Amino acid sequence: METGQRRRDRLHIIAQILEISKNGCLKTQIMYRANLSFAQLNEYLSFLTKVNLLTLGNEDNKTLYVTSPKGNDYLEKYEDIAELLDDNDD
Repeated sequence: METGQRRRDRLHIIAQILEISKNGCLKTQIMYRANLSFAQLNEYLSFLTKVNLLTLGNEDNKTLYVTSPKGNDYLEKYEDIAELLDDNDD
């Protein structure tokens, strides 16, 4: 997918958050690595935990966000679709 000035869509941002969170990640790390505002981040994390794409973990009394098995399925399907779309860019 092109980067540049193109706006990221919701499905891409979700995939990005899930990829970042594969091994567990703190909220602030996700925010910076996914380049989201605090308000955007809270909205996405709330949604992703509600639909069970992310689970909550705990390390040193800090909340970790971890991609769930359902989240990994989402990532696989997202990558398949992105690949199909890239093939049609020719």
